[in-house]
Amino acid sequence: MANSFGSLYVGASGLQSASHGLNTTANNLSNVNTEGYVREQVVYEDRDYRKIGNASVSTQYAGLGVQVGTIVHARDIFLDKAYRSENGRYSFYSASSEAVQEVQTQLQETQGEAFKQAIADFEEAFEEFAKDPSDTVYQNLVLQKASLFLSRAQAVEDGFEDYQTIINSKITEDLNTINDIGEKIVDLNKRIQAIEAAGVEKAMDLRDTRDLLLDKLSGLTKMSYREDYNGIVHVDIEGVEFIDENNFYEVGILRDKKTGFVTPYWPQLSDIVSKEDESLNTYYPIFNLGNISAERDTDKGEIKALLLARGDSWSNFLGYCDSEGNQISSADYEDGISNSIMMNSEAELDTLIHRLVTEINDIYSPLTSMSSALGNVSNVSYSYVDENGNQVNVAPTADEWKNVRVLDEANCSVGSDGELPPRELFVRNGCARYTVATVTYTDENNVAQTKQVYLYNEEDLTDTAKCYTLKSLTVNEDLIKQESYIPNKVYKDQTQVDMKLGQNLSAIWNKTDFNLNPSDTTPCGYNGFYVKWIGEIANTGSVYSTTEKSLEGTKEEIEFSRQGVIGVSSDEELTIMIKYQSAYNAASRYINVVNEMIEHLLTTL
Repeated sequence: MANSFGSLYVGASGLQSASHGLNTTANNLSNVNTEGYVREQVVYEDRDYRKIGNASVSTQYAGLGVQVGTIVHARDIFLDKAYRSENGRYSFYSASSEAVQEVQTQLQETQGEAFKQAIADFEEAFEEFAKDPSDTVYQNLVLQKASLFLSRAQAVEDGFEDYQTIINSKITEDLNTINDIGEKIVDLNKRIQAIEAAGVEKAMDLRDTRDLLLDKLSGLTKMSYREDYNGIVHVDIEGVEFIDENNFYEVGILRDKKTGFVTPYWPQLSDIVSKEDESLNTYYPIFNLGNISAERDTDKGEIKALLLARGDSWSNFLGYCDSEGNQISSADYEDGISNSIMMNSEAELDTLIHRLVTEINDIYSPLTSMSSALGNVSNVSYSYVDENGNQVNVAPTADEWKNVRVLDEANCSVGSDGELPPRELFVRNGCARYTVATVTYTDENNVAQTKQVYLYNEEDLTDTAKCYTLKSLTVNEDLIKQESYIPNKVYKDQTQVDMKLGQNLSAIWNKTDFNLNPSDTTPCGYNGFYVKWIGEIANTGSVYSTTEKSLEGTKEEIEFSRQGVIGVSSDEELTIMIKYQSAYNAASRYINVVNEMIEHLLTTL
């Protein structure tokens, strides 16, 4: 009888074990399309054995069947780490490649035509103008093409800046996502710890959700993580603790009041003055945007790529200049603005515009030094009324006044009105080209003299409105109203057409003394600028795109291997279900047989 009832225990354990297997398999099948779900597998173990008799040799034991030892949450921690590492690197190059593609789109498709065509049309207008600068048809053509060239260049610049704004919005969204992930992981840590504290049950669904969040976080930033003995996951971002045992450290967002660009920082490491107006004495940035490379393992995370692509501001030709207006070194360039595809593109575009505009204006309205204009004189001083209506008196030293630039009246041309100063083609919004000044000096005969000059208003590097930059440029309204005001006649003899002026304007397009950026060692002309510019961008894009595709393949291979461990195959699960159904049926029939046997024994006795 004892063995008979023991047989019932064995049969019951078979029913229970098969039932657990069916339930687990059914759960797998119901979640076959659930994102982040990890396949569960039942592992069985022996139930207690009972000792039969007290024999000193060949002691016998009778088993009571099997029971569920554990339900395995099938994951491979090495594949998880490999996937998350490659996901971060792939996201970095994917975001970088997308930014380069946007630059190419803006340059090749501006109002339906490539920007290159606007440059070619502008050049052609000056070639026609050189044939007869006094012809109003050619004068009007120059104005039309100048307006078209400027509007298309400004449209490209607006496109660049709009995309920077889009990138900035994406960065803000990603940073908010990081904070949301941090809050959710902390909550999951607490719930998992509460469930698993007794050592009876595994919080598998919660662990799946947490692992999915770690996957998502790995694409946003360079992160590392570890799970402690309590089941709590600790996370670091860029080497700084983000999630600990009890809470997470929120990512701060510092917003520039001028541009609106955001900078992520660690509030717990920063000296915050007022959180309301986002003012900080010092702040600890999350991302180090220097020395990005695969060797240093710093090329990870979408946010870092977006910050690099966007840059920290809008840019223009001054991005290649130091505080005194001199071109920066190639080393400073490569460590600075060159890392931002958007800022670098804006600076290269504006450098082209600045160089071309100032060269055209200097031909239409030529400049010379005050010393050259006055000749061999001494005791020079001059005065003028500034933009605020104040009288300004200047007594420069002998060296200083030689560097003051004025209109070169001896070599300039005038328009049909015959007036000085001749009008420039492109004007700055912030100031006129010249200020009328009165110069007092002693001539070579030691006689005091007074002369009126047109003092050139130099570009103010602290005020872009006073620089020849895209944001402050317009085509001269006086010329648009009356195209014949374009300089075309020799000033000294206004009956003579200034053919040399037209030739000089046409010749500037054939010069080859223009460098794309401070690291460019091969000068080019305006004709070659576009090809060189596109070539540089295409090379950068090719590197990013090739790397992105390579990493995508690696990432997919790892994910395929990972899914082989954690993924649910409906065909495999159905096969396993049939196995458990058969085992359940077999255990059921076994119990029926044992039951009949026991009933027979009882009724017989």
